[in-house]
Amino acid sequence: MEWNGIGIGTSDFRKLRTLNYYYIDKSMYIKDIIDNASEVALITRPRRFGKTLNMSMLRYFFDCDIKDSREIFDGLKIMEQGEKYTSKLGAYPCIYMTLKDVNVPSYERMITGFKSAVLDAYREHMYLLDSDKIYQFEKDRINDILYIREDEDAVVKSIKELSGYLYRHHNKPVMLFIDEYDVPIQAAYVEGYYEQAIKFLKNFYATTFKDNPYLGKTVLTGVSRVAKESIFSGANNFKVFTMLDNEFADDFGITSEEIDKVIEDFNVEDNKEKIKKWYDGYRIGNVEGIYNPWSILNYLTDKQLKPYWVNTSSNDLIKMTIKKSTTVKEKMERLLKGEAIEVPIDLETIINGIEENENNIWGLMLGTGYLKVDEIVDLARGIYKVKLPNYEIKLLFENIVEEWFANKVIGNDLNSILKDLVELKLDEFEIKFRKLVEEMFSYMDVGENTAENFYHAFVLGMLVGLKDSYYVNSNRESGMGRYDIMLEPQDKTKNSFIIEFKVANNMKESTIEDVIENAKKQIEEKDYESNLRERGFNNITKMVFAFKGKECKMQIV
Repeated sequence: MEWNGIGIGTSDFRKLRTLNYYYIDKSMYIKDIIDNASEVALITRPRRFGKTLNMSMLRYFFDCDIKDSREIFDGLKIMEQGEKYTSKLGAYPCIYMTLKDVNVPSYERMITGFKSAVLDAYREHMYLLDSDKIYQFEKDRINDILYIREDEDAVVKSIKELSGYLYRHHNKPVMLFIDEYDVPIQAAYVEGYYEQAIKFLKNFYATTFKDNPYLGKTVLTGVSRVAKESIFSGANNFKVFTMLDNEFADDFGITSEEIDKVIEDFNVEDNKEKIKKWYDGYRIGNVEGIYNPWSILNYLTDKQLKPYWVNTSSNDLIKMTIKKSTTVKEKMERLLKGEAIEVPIDLETIINGIEENENNIWGLMLGTGYLKVDEIVDLARGIYKVKLPNYEIKLLFENIVEEWFANKVIGNDLNSILKDLVELKLDEFEIKFRKLVEEMFSYMDVGENTAENFYHAFVLGMLVGLKDSYYVNSNRESGMGRYDIMLEPQDKTKNSFIIEFKVANNMKESTIEDVIENAKKQIEEKDYESNLRERGFNNITKMVFAFKGKECKMQIV
């Protein structure tokens, strides 16, 4: 079958089908929704994984107000599943609401965004103004919504009231689809109006779901599973389906079977392994080898292997948690080296204070597509081995680390500090490095119990900027012990480095000079440089970084 190009960014299902854009048939998602017994299903998937297109597809399939739906589903798998499913085509009144644009910097603008989203939902059903089953005072309330005259209380009640009007007009239960439900929650936390937003959202969802006899089935999508107690306490028969669940596992993203057909259709077989390295690696439930659809479609358009899953404001919460959590920074270095790390994961995300709860942080990173489950260690206790899914995400991690440091470096030039280091301009390097430490540590709150881990993560994060010319190794055996950091140049004629850092033990080391002497002694006694020399590296510089509180000093051994 011929198609008319790739509709990148086209999230309206009818438009995609009518214009005959390339489409990977995900219509069995409709069957899975029908078969699922939950009255309210929340499905969490990473951004750009096809959530909005799938929600649009559900609406066009079920909505009794859409007259041409059969032809846009013609030839898709769902139409081959028998009367049990095809009889649902155009069978119910539907409410479709998207909150993707409610990513705003203030509570007032959040309410304005909700009014706009509600307006769009009501505009689809303006025929209710002519219905003899709707009372005049109800039509007045509908007009208040359409002319944006409603107050905040009316917004809270709006979707429940609309479902009641539709139920009475059609005499059928109403299907409700809410896309990107968690965008306002994450924006509110990042922008600092979380408590206000949660109070409103609790009222909105409690009113919409609790004791609402008009709703049949509700489907919500988002990237994170916000704790039910936070906003969904009024929802009955509420079920969440995350990246760890088998239900709906192959309904989002591109499976390995589907990618083979895509590669054949677009004649890019020669780049199959490179495509896999860059965009494969996701796992949903028991389905492995899932590709990021946004990246694949963009690659097929311009045939360039590069990060398409770009850093946007939707990553702000991830950046915030990485920046504030010492334990996460420390483990990121291992992830960047391709290792799998064992972490506790709680996918029921409590956004407020998330950076203080490591279980929540890893859960959010898994749900948003930054990590993949490599192995289930202890299901009962929620312990998993996780790793970066692919090369594209590795680059994004590196960019986040570099951006974090660059924003705090003198003149915003991390490269100049690293250049001074590798060119052995060590006096200039120390001046800039000490200034960086002062700025960074005044910005961060480093407690005594986390200091050593923080300093290690701090130095490693800074050195990510050398990734193109150096291998950055840490905590590996050499000589008679384990060095802290080794910088191994890809060109053996360049300078290599062994870095030992010491945090003052106040019981033993009264001054920073004491710390330096102990670190120098350790480097020499443990013979850390032997590993480099055995492999032909001769230009070796041994350095000591000593930290006492926010005081820092460097010395060459």
